[in-house]
Amino acid sequence: MKYSFPQLLEILAEGRGLALATIVAAEGSTPQVVGASAIFSAAGLVAGTVGGGLLEARVEAVAREALGDLTARLVSIRLDADPSDLEGAICGGTARVLVDPEAERYRDVFRQALDAIRGHGSGYLAAGMEPVEGDRVAVKRLWIPVTEETALKSGNLPPVPLGFSDRDPRRGLGAEMDRSRYVYAEYVQPLPRLIIAGAGHVGRAVARQGRLLDFAVTVIDDRAEFANAENVPDADTIILGDIGEAVRTVDEHGDDYYVIVTRGHRKDAEALRAVFVKPAVYVGMIGSRPKIEVMRREFLGNGWATAEEWARVHAPIGLDIGSRTVDEIAVSIAAELVAVRSRQNVSERGRS
Repeated sequence: MKYSFPQLLEILAEGRGLALATIVAAEGSTPQVVGASAIFSAAGLVAGTVGGGLLEARVEAVAREALGDLTARLVSIRLDADPSDLEGAICGGTARVLVDPEAERYRDVFRQALDAIRGHGSGYLAAGMEPVEGDRVAVKRLWIPVTEETALKSGNLPPVPLGFSDRDPRRGLGAEMDRSRYVYAEYVQPLPRLIIAGAGHVGRAVARQGRLLDFAVTVIDDRAEFANAENVPDADTIILGDIGEAVRTVDEHGDDYYVIVTRGHRKDAEALRAVFVKPAVYVGMIGSRPKIEVMRREFLGNGWATAEEWARVHAPIGLDIGSRTVDEIAVSIAAELVAVRSRQNVSERGRS
């Protein structure tokens, strides 16, 4: 099972006897990016991943040693085995990994980060490392809300250059100090929100995909037998009520993705009219091309949308992969969501 970063924080905030492993620097080709994290117990991997394969096996071995003596390690792992060694790692890069066996000492720090995310806040999980002996290091952790970045100069951690908010939010920032001390800060922000109008078969399947793809999932339906946790177990929030009104009154986060998959033309239209007055990264609506064309003429003819506003709508929804079944349709929608999210992230980096 894959875990989102907020789920990792939940485990760290509640668990004991765990080691947190994080890739804090990488050179060349590696199976995961800086910021990839995994949690280990003495029995092995609990959640997350630092890349799988031999890299993860080596990190797991380090975690087991660290849990044995309760001393953190900052290790460099090369992935340049001979290609003839079929079990070797031939990525050719080097991953620098912090393995901290005393994450429970900072459960309050992880809770602060988790509470901030749930309250739609953001900040940095910072780890300062001081050498002890060999690859052993002493670790100090802080949660730094974005409004208090200068707390990095408070003395609790070695000084580090500021300006984190100009960085790629999906990557961490490492800063080496005088060849020995090291600071790593991971930017943590709320997950983008996926708002699904319709809790039928397609809505339920899209909610499942959205959770796997690190969206915070909200599902809206006006039928009690559908708008419930038993029917949509992957939803973070379920709203029972008139679909158009519920979409209209849902709070705006600015990083919202709307998927309209209700049970019929009229409900789709109600949801879409409500979405048009909201900021949204993505708006998609299910339906055949003839149905979409009928709705387009209806919206333009009644002045419910301009041609420019209608052009924002991904309809028919999803990438054309020849999908037929409910799960295939959900995959096509999920693929389009990921494509739009990726373009959004690139655009945001370009503006920073």
